[in-house]
Amino acid sequence: MYPASFDYVAPTSLEEAISLLDKHGYDAKVIAGGQSLIPLMKFRFASPAVLVDINGLPGLDTIAEGDGGLRIGALVRHKDCERSAMLHGGRWGLLGATARLVADPIIRNRGTVCGSLAHADPQGDWASAMMACRGSVVAHGPGGTRSIPVADLVVGPFETQIEPNEIITEVVVPDPGASTGGTYLKLERKVGDYATAAVAAQVTMANGTIGSAGIALTGVGSRNIQASEAEACLAGKEPSEEIVKEAARLAAAAADPTADNRGSVEYKRSVVRVFTERALTESIRQAKGGAL
Repeated sequence: MYPASFDYVAPTSLEEAISLLDKHGYDAKVIAGGQSLIPLMKFRFASPAVLVDINGLPGLDTIAEGDGGLRIGALVRHKDCERSAMLHGGRWGLLGATARLVADPIIRNRGTVCGSLAHADPQGDWASAMMACRGSVVAHGPGGTRSIPVADLVVGPFETQIEPNEIITEVVVPDPGASTGGTYLKLERKVGDYATAAVAAQVTMANGTIGSAGIALTGVGSRNIQASEAEACLAGKEPSEEIVKEAARLAAAAADPTADNRGSVEYKRSVVRVFTERALTESIRQAKGGAL
């Protein structure tokens, strides 16, 4: 099926792009990688009257440390994160681990991190990773700039707080400190598939105890789920098999899966429990400098 007719505009400045969105409102859609939007248009689940292509906007294609965190621009592709040496282990290791498991190589070549967050697919990998590491998106609109925690960004399936005349220009991840480890575990039926269930975990150690922990779940609810009770039970505790198992139990309880051809509710909760235990164990190992 072919998409419905649409106009195409390629602005050369952020101000021009925002002006176009402000003019056309809900009739316009931003396109960066297009790996989610174009299929929706081809099936006519989405029929925007105007596509605003932001690939010509300068300064949005970098991954950079600064101002106490990591900044990932709106034109950074999944493959850029996958290949970035900066995201291979250490304090940003969760992000590199997530990038390697997003869809397939073809999608990773064009799709963008910020585009994935804006799309708000309940089975999107990046929202869970950003929840676990306390990331926020920066949105620009006619009224200026605002920062929105990813945990608050998504309000429902494929629905966010972003207004029709706003653009996500970057996602910012606060620096958790050097004694940090993280990983992303995903159960998929084949390479490139959506998650049957997935778990993002990040742990920062402080004086021999768990200073902070982030845990978020993919594919087991109508949106990505932050396992807040599981996170809280770890904070300030000495890492042990018992406390990890308890956090895994609480994470499984936070899951809200539905039964389908991928598995029963009980099965998916069991996957969450096992993956949380494994992810926390690996994150703690990394945070302690690789010591077993």
